[in-house]
Amino acid sequence: MKIGIMGGTFNPIHLGHLIISEYIRCNFPLDKVIFIPTGDPPHKNEKDLAQSNDRYNMTEMAIKSNSYFEISPIEINRKGKSYSTETIDILLKENFNNELYFIIGSDTLIDLINWKDIKNIFKKISFIVIGRDKLSDELINKKIEEYRREYNSSIFYISGPQIEISSTMIRDNIKNNKSIKYLVPKDVEEYIKTHKLYIMED
Repeated sequence: MKIGIMGGTFNPIHLGHLIISEYIRCNFPLDKVIFIPTGDPPHKNEKDLAQSNDRYNMTEMAIKSNSYFEISPIEINRKGKSYSTETIDILLKENFNNELYFIIGSDTLIDLINWKDIKNIFKKISFIVIGRDKLSDELINKKIEEYRREYNSSIFYISGPQIEISSTMIRDNIKNNKSIKYLVPKDVEEYIKTHKLYIMED
């Protein structure tokens, strides 16, 4: 079985995450995608980061209608910073008969060199890169080739739909009392309203 790993803060999860995940699942193809909300992200300093249980609940709501999507609490439940290398070791033990593919955007591809224990991560798992932030195919392929030469990495590139939605945009809309309808699933929109998320920060 080929399993995609979609990690992120999901602060909040939005339709862009879902569209891209389903696109990759169908076109790679993958048998399923596991969403893993980050507990305490080491590389992000979001002052308006929602509580981990809220981000988990929103993600669970967002994916419930897709039988090919699952959610894992392994990073939410782990104390301390959430490093991908530790998550990958757990996933490999749980899925020792399956092939795992870590799904990342092209912006994250550029930053992979800064991940903790990236050399060993490349030995353990493959990556699927989806084009983002209007980086050129030439630049993306060049970076992939650099990693392959340096680390013998297994990286696949899919040029998918450009979805101009971001969690930052959604949080800004909420702070400015603007609509987030059609940016997030309806259940997520209602959850944000009910729990008054993202409205108190500057």
